[in-house]
Amino acid sequence: MTQFVKAVLFDLDGTLIDTAADFVRIIGKMSAQNNWQAPPEAQIREQVSAGASAMVQLMLRYNDQIETSEDALLAFRQQFLDDYETDICVDSCVFDELETVLVALEEKGVPWGIVTNKPRYLSEQLLKVMQLDERCAVLVCPDDVSRSKPDPEPMYMALEKLGIPRGAAGCVVYVGDHIRDIDAGRAAGMSTILAAYGYIPPEDQNNLKSWGADHIIDTPKQLSKLLLSPSKFEYI
Repeated sequence: MTQFVKAVLFDLDGTLIDTAADFVRIIGKMSAQNNWQAPPEAQIREQVSAGASAMVQLMLRYNDQIETSEDALLAFRQQFLDDYETDICVDSCVFDELETVLVALEEKGVPWGIVTNKPRYLSEQLLKVMQLDERCAVLVCPDDVSRSKPDPEPMYMALEKLGIPRGAAGCVVYVGDHIRDIDAGRAAGMSTILAAYGYIPPEDQNNLKSWGADHIIDTPKQLSKLLLSPSKFEYI
């Protein structure tokens, strides 16, 4: 059955943009500064969606620094964020095949946008460096709402900014790699796609079907084929 689509929205980290390499770089730098071993890249990637604190805590646990004080933890987190802001896009890139999707949507006149739990000052800077800021039709961040994902408030704000009534939310596709993305999209009445190639911890890998996404996609190439399939989606 073909679905009519007015807009496509993406989560940012781990869905549209592969930012993990920059986080791996920063954790490696911080570890070296303290004469510690950096956690394996795969373990860092699994914590990206959980945020800066989770990645810092991983570094501390990996080096048996479990007695670190709350003040020290906050200082490490701030250093992480400062280092990230300074060099926000050294190795980050749009996931393979998804640039093709963005271009195709733009050629069809279909707006695409981002709903993320990444702070606005970092999201805007990243998109600007990657020259996506003027192409992105809408950006909704935690700073913009009183309740972040998994609450549907950010999704409703995106609809409002796009001029799409809530009653037409079923004509909007939301793609994300975290259960909160799927929960937020479903709660808003949107069609949801789970990007299983994203930053998903091993303990969640066997439970993905229970998240209730309309589609589960294993690779960016599969996502591209799905979104551009005329038998699945018709853009209006």
